[in-house]
Amino acid sequence: MSGSGESLEAAGGVPQRAQGLLFGDDLPDLDETTGYRGPTACRAAGITYRQLDYWARTGLVEPGIRPATGSGTQRLYSFRDILVLKVVKRLLDTGVSLQQIRTAVGHLRERGVEDLAQITLMSDGASVYECTSADEVIDLVQGGQGVFGIAVGRVWREVEGTLAELPTERAEDEAVVPTPAQDELARRRQARTAG
Repeated sequence: MSGSGESLEAAGGVPQRAQGLLFGDDLPDLDETTGYRGPTACRAAGITYRQLDYWARTGLVEPGIRPATGSGTQRLYSFRDILVLKVVKRLLDTGVSLQQIRTAVGHLRERGVEDLAQITLMSDGASVYECTSADEVIDLVQGGQGVFGIAVGRVWREVEGTLAELPTERAEDEAVVPTPAQDELARRRQARTAG
C-alpha cells in the first residue's frame, strides 16, 4: 500500500522507513539472557496461563529464552516475547481474529526489538496494518481503514513498568525444577537399573 501503511497480511517484505515525530523516543537495550517465567509473563501481558500455554504450543508466541523441554522445566520468556504477548492481547480485545494476529505476529518476528518499538499497528477489525510514520497513520484513518491503533513503543513502556516490579530469572538458573514426585521416580529408575 503506497502511503497508507503496509498491510501485514499482504506484505511480502516489511519495509524499513524513517520515523516521524509521532514515534520518536529511543528505547533501552535488552538483556537477552534474563527472562520471566510463565506466571510473570501472564501478569505483565494481562493474559491467562491457559492462553500463554496455548499460544506457546501452537507457535504463536514461543518463549525466546528457554522453551519447556518436558515435565518440570519452566518456560522462560524474554522482554520481547512479553511485549508481543501484550500486543496480541490488545488485538484480540479489539476483535481482530486469531488468524489475522498470527499473520501479523509472523511479520513482527522478522523485526528486531528496536524496529518493533518504532511501529504503530492499525486495524479496521479485519486487517492489521503496520505504520512507521505519522503520515501513514493519518492516511489510514482518512481512508477509513484504521479504526484503532496500538503504538508498540507505548506498550513497551507499560510492559517495562510492570516487569520492573516482578521477578526475573537468568537463563542458566535452574533449568529443571524437580518435584518430589520426580525425585521418587528418579530413585526408582536408578534402583531398577542398578539392581
